[in-house]
Amino acid sequence: MSLTVAALTFGIIFLAELPDKTALASLVLGTKYRASYVFAGVAAAMGVQVVLALAAGHLLSLLPHRWVEGVTGVLFLAGAAMLLFHGGGDDEEGHAAKEPSSNSFWKVAGASFLVVAVAEFGDLTQIMTANLAAKYADPLAVGLGAWLALCAVGGLAIVGGQKLLKYVPMKLIIRVAAAIMVVLAGISIFGAITG
Repeated sequence: MSLTVAALTFGIIFLAELPDKTALASLVLGTKYRASYVFAGVAAAMGVQVVLALAAGHLLSLLPHRWVEGVTGVLFLAGAAMLLFHGGGDDEEGHAAKEPSSNSFWKVAGASFLVVAVAEFGDLTQIMTANLAAKYADPLAVGLGAWLALCAVGGLAIVGGQKLLKYVPMKLIIRVAAAIMVVLAGISIFGAITG
C-alpha cells in the first residue's frame, strides 16, 4: 500500500466532498441528533460507497493503459467542470429521509446511513474514487484515503461545518478542488497521448 497514493486520494476527495450535498446532510443530521450516532451511520454509508467505487475502478483498469489514462483524464475534467459550474449549491431536495421516531442508536445511525448512501450514490467523489482506483491500481491505498477523507468531511460537517465556512469561503474550496482535478486531468491526458 502506497502512503503517497492514500494521501493524494485523501486530499482530492476531501476537497471535492466539502461543497457536496452529503456534507450538508451530515451537518443537518448532526444538529438534530447525537453526533456519534450520526457519524456511525455516515461512516458506514461512506464505506459502502467506497467499496462500490473501487469495484468500478477495477473494471475500468481492465481497459488498455492508454484508454484508462484518457478516460480518467476526461472524467477529471468533467469533475472539475461540475465543481466550477455546479458550485456545490445543491439543496437537499430528493435526499431527505424520514426522521427517526426515536433517538436510539440504531434508528439515528440507520437514518443517517440511508440519507448519505442515497445522496452519495453516483456522486462526484464516488466517480473520482473509481478514477483514482483505476489510475493507481492500489485499491487499498485509494480506498483508505477516500474513506478517511469522506469520514473527515462528514465529521467536520457534523461537529463544526458552519464554523469552517466562516473562515474558508466555499468558492475557494471549490476552486482549489477544481484546479487539482484539472492538473490530474492534464497528467492523465498527457499519459494517454504519449503512451
